[in-house]
Amino acid sequence: MKKKNNNEKLDFDEYLDARYGKKGTSSRRKWELGFESFKVGFLLEQARTKRGLTQEELAQRCGTNKSYISRIENDASDIKLSTLIKIVTTGLGGRIKLELPK
Repeated sequence: MKKKNNNEKLDFDEYLDARYGKKGTSSRRKWELGFESFKVGFLLEQARTKRGLTQEELAQRCGTNKSYISRIENDASDIKLSTLIKIVTTGLGGRIKLELPK
């Protein structure tokens, strides 16, 4: 992590501001969208491994293929909402909770 001039470490928000711009800027929003996509893949992989499933087993459960599951987990593929719901509900036996700003 970068440091401030007085040798204090930047906190995470300060780091993001310096690296990607302040909240609300187009460069920061682009990073935030990419990070959300990364989180989806990471959470799916965690849920899959917690249930002791291979990518192949998860793919079979929800009617897709192993390479697609791998691409999602590695943040290399956009995922349709309907597919995400199918993977979570049918493949992992979970549910999705969606929150919107008030």
